[in-house]
Amino acid sequence: MKRMLSGIKPTGRVTLGNYIGAIKPFVSYQDEYEMIIFIANLHSMTIYQEPKDLRKNTKDLIALYLAAGLDPQKVTLFLQSDVLEHAQLGWYLGCMVSMGELSRMTQYKMQLEKAQARHDVSIGAGIFNYPSLMNADILMYDPDYVPVGDDQKQHVELARNVAERFNSRYSETFKLPEPLTPKVGGRIMSLQDPTSKMSKSDPTGKGCIYILDPINISKKKIMSAVTDSDSHIRYDKENKPGVSNLMEIYSILDHKSYDEIEAMYEGKGYGEFKKDLAEIVGNELQAIQDRYNEIINSGEITEILNEGAEKARRMAHKKLAKVERKMGITIK
Repeated sequence: MKRMLSGIKPTGRVTLGNYIGAIKPFVSYQDEYEMIIFIANLHSMTIYQEPKDLRKNTKDLIALYLAAGLDPQKVTLFLQSDVLEHAQLGWYLGCMVSMGELSRMTQYKMQLEKAQARHDVSIGAGIFNYPSLMNADILMYDPDYVPVGDDQKQHVELARNVAERFNSRYSETFKLPEPLTPKVGGRIMSLQDPTSKMSKSDPTGKGCIYILDPINISKKKIMSAVTDSDSHIRYDKENKPGVSNLMEIYSILDHKSYDEIEAMYEGKGYGEFKKDLAEIVGNELQAIQDRYNEIINSGEITEILNEGAEKARRMAHKKLAKVERKMGITIK
């Protein structure tokens, strides 16, 4: 069975876009691949996080993964910080990547531009160095695939480059992973600005549906979503981005093709379409929230994370020992 690896940062509240684009695909993948999923809490440190918020967001994220159907008997699920080998391998691989490569990473350039715009020179070194840790996250477990959106493919490419560099210098050690675009819901857009990705940092909150929000609020956001002056329900991302975004949500959650949705609403207006979609979204979120509440109150998260970390540590320790022998770090 092929192996797949992914990590997600526990920063901010989980959105419908996160659920459709990251969490839901993993549930479908777990029967096809050996899945390794970690909560990337070390990566969350690149920008200050209020400790109590970080703890809550981390616990919520894990509970939502499980509530969505992730099976800890099929998936290795753990906290990144519980496997110390990540940070250690990150240092070794960081010594094999150039400052030029790191400075070309999209996240760093974005944060640098924001800092310069506010005349701030205190941008943290973690923003610059985090790809080295990400290289370690990926290469530690020799995955065949890493599911990423289009805006994250460069991370996998950098990991591949570093793996090739290490293999060439020290002999074959790391597998070269392939980026994999999720087969469902790669990129859900804002309900108010369908040209921008749905973001947990949405300043108004109107374009973003949070998984744990009251159901009636989520339904209202669907009903007030931006469409266009036309009334024909047709999938056309270029000319009808708002309607197309809603159709994508509808298609993924209700398992219908765009053609089926168009046929269902032939001659009908946006109001009826949105009302039906609001019910679909509401039902999906209600099921997740019910299961989430059971998990949060059960105390099972700690046990699941302990078991996942133990399994991950065994794999990571073996890989790190191999790396250290080849680099000459150990004298055994």
